[in-house]
Amino acid sequence: MSRFIVDGEKCRRDGICVAVCPAGILARGDVAPPEPIPGTEALCISCGHCVAACPYGACSLDTMPAGECPPLRPEWRLSPEQAEHFLRSRRSIRVFRDVAVAGGRLERLIRTARYAPSGRNAQPVRWLVISGREPVRALAGHVIDWMRSLCVATPDVGRALALERLVAAWDAGRDLICRGAPHLVVAHAPKDDVTGPSACTLALAYFELAAPSHGLGACWAGYLHGAALHWQPLREALALPAGDVFNGALLVGEPRYRYHRLPTRREPTITWR
Repeated sequence: MSRFIVDGEKCRRDGICVAVCPAGILARGDVAPPEPIPGTEALCISCGHCVAACPYGACSLDTMPAGECPPLRPEWRLSPEQAEHFLRSRRSIRVFRDVAVAGGRLERLIRTARYAPSGRNAQPVRWLVISGREPVRALAGHVIDWMRSLCVATPDVGRALALERLVAAWDAGRDLICRGAPHLVVAHAPKDDVTGPSACTLALAYFELAAPSHGLGACWAGYLHGAALHWQPLREALALPAGDVFNGALLVGEPRYRYHRLPTRREPTITWR
């Protein structure tokens, strides 16, 4: 819970903060500045909508002073064409340069990713960064062990998912699980937080989309995700805090190759009502 604060000198009594408050806990006054409806203060989720929407910098929270929230830069807003180009240029990077990424670059990306939305602004996402090709490869080895067990216990599943091919590649010295990535970035959250899975997915998506601006590339670690849900040795190797669960991971590093075209996709299926 945060305390809502209004600078009476700046407030124009236009009701914008009242209109955008997700919890609907602000009341507009004709003469006095807006204020929380009595008894609703505990419903504030500290999202900052009131702070962000006020054109005059009149609204603050005690945990979020308006002066500490940078103004939007209209000149940086993407046009529809630029936004489409940016999103279409996203690629899953599976071939990395053999170089480590400085921790500061990864931390800056994580700090950007924390602005991804979460249910009720719970912000439950926690991060684990594993660095070094060998530590990442060791985790891939646990995934291969899980795949071997599936091929024996449920051969139909193994064939349907082509797991035997992945295991054979591993045995031949090719890592098709973590792709020789120099870093693995894991998002986890408390098990009892129902917002955790979606919040982690959104935060990882923010991380991935922001990575190219830092000269980095990423790929969703889907095989590792599947194993983390079912294979105890991998969960033990990840050693997440007690009570937390794995909710996704990215392979991260500097791309070895650049891309020069925007691939096409199937036409969307849309139902209009």
